[in-house]
Amino acid sequence: MNNVLIERTVDFVKQELYGAEAGHDWFHIERVWKLSKKIAETETCNLEIVELSALLHDIADPKFHGGDETLALKISREFLEKENVPEESIDQVLFIIKNISFKNRDEVSENLPLELKIVQDADRLDAIGAIGIARTFNFGGFKNNLMYHPEIPPKLDMSKEEYKRNEGTTINHFYEKLLLLKDLMNTKKGKEIAEERHNFMLQFLDQFYKEWNV
Repeated sequence: MNNVLIERTVDFVKQELYGAEAGHDWFHIERVWKLSKKIAETETCNLEIVELSALLHDIADPKFHGGDETLALKISREFLEKENVPEESIDQVLFIIKNISFKNRDEVSENLPLELKIVQDADRLDAIGAIGIARTFNFGGFKNNLMYHPEIPPKLDMSKEEYKRNEGTTINHFYEKLLLLKDLMNTKKGKEIAEERHNFMLQFLDQFYKEWNV
């Protein structure tokens, strides 16, 4: 594996995401990168593709770029071409970036490359558990969404466009996405880690409702 390429990618991502919203900043990338490597240790995969994809997967999150789902692909391609990465590898990385998102899950085939499954698990793991709770409330505050409203129910089975436009409460997001992720894990290691984080979220919600309904 080209360790120099990985180091240069780390430097590039840190620079690109300087000042980003705290739930989608360099530290999110770093956690997903580390989780991806941890999962990859238990699988037979192309580690370089896993690491590059993990590092670049949120280089331009559409939520912060007017919904543009092509910008991340453009930025990643330009960087990888500049680093003289082979076209085959570039295509693999871009495929993962394009198809990793929760909102795009109904648009991809079931026969996905293992490298995508690994990075996808890592990204979803960072959306649950204690870190996931912190990120969810941070983003809710960033969007000035209500924390909770007992008369606003979660919207289940939303289409991709409905999901993108949804301005629901932060607590509803647990039911609309976060609590669904445990059963969407691809790898054995991902499932093991998700179990504990999922249970922690359930405990948090129980305590939240106790305090809300005091």
